[in-house]
Amino acid sequence: MKNRLAASMKALFAVLFWGASFVAIKIGLNYVPPVTLVWIRFTLGVIILGITVGIRHQFLLPRPRDWFYFALLGFLGITFHQWLQSTGLVTSLATTTAWIVASMPIFIAILGWLFLKEKLVWFQVFGIILAAIGVFLVVTRGNLISLFSGKLGSPGDVLILISAPNWAIFTILSRRGLKTYPAALMMLLVMAFGWFFSTIPFLIGRGWESIPKLPMDGWFALVFLGIFCSGLAYIFWYDSLKVLPVAQVGTFLFIEPVVTVVVTFFLVGEKMTSTSLFGGVTILLGVWLVNRIQLT
Repeated sequence: MKNRLAASMKALFAVLFWGASFVAIKIGLNYVPPVTLVWIRFTLGVIILGITVGIRHQFLLPRPRDWFYFALLGFLGITFHQWLQSTGLVTSLATTTAWIVASMPIFIAILGWLFLKEKLVWFQVFGIILAAIGVFLVVTRGNLISLFSGKLGSPGDVLILISAPNWAIFTILSRRGLKTYPAALMMLLVMAFGWFFSTIPFLIGRGWESIPKLPMDGWFALVFLGIFCSGLAYIFWYDSLKVLPVAQVGTFLFIEPVVTVVVTFFLVGEKMTSTSLFGGVTILLGVWLVNRIQLT
């Protein structure tokens, strides 16, 4: 019971940090391009994870057959995922991003049904449909007719939408490694590969050139992203996945958009439109229906 409670608290803190991360990304993007933001963020994240693994005395080299597995996770969960979100937030609102990200448990449920043969009852199917409608309402700003013309929100909204199923794939694939490796060590290996892959576009794009121009608020945003959102949050998330079912951990993502809305309002001044709010509530209702079995 204590382990499950501790795991739940860690999942909660992870989503609180991630909810605020969208605002920090928006602030950081005012001064540096996405490739620089991602590189600095995960440079700090690798340092924090390395210290954590050292304190826990958990460091060991992975088995040779697992190197490709960790490289794949690093690309999906770090390099590609953060590129999608950082690049998407250039043109997408932080609140819009948060509502779309809230649909991640839906994709986890769908992938579980497709690949893990997990059953879906009628109200879960209804919840998936409801959440999908909510996502479309958010990304089209309420203009659902635009879907038939091939237009799906801003380019940033589309990238953020792709990041949702990508994170679901990353989460499900991570469960296999957690059966063998400690959570902090596994996240260190995954993030180290992700950092390595993100270094390539950082060097090609001469991403270091914008670093000396960073003002204090830009550094504060990047340090927050690196230490809390990439270091501590990922450790907490993997610690939770090691104890709790994937679907149950995914339900904590319900809280993320609420945190984003509050932080965005006070720090950035983004206003919440009635369409976005209605779409967001629809997403949360659909996600709740899909995860109702795990919550009861």
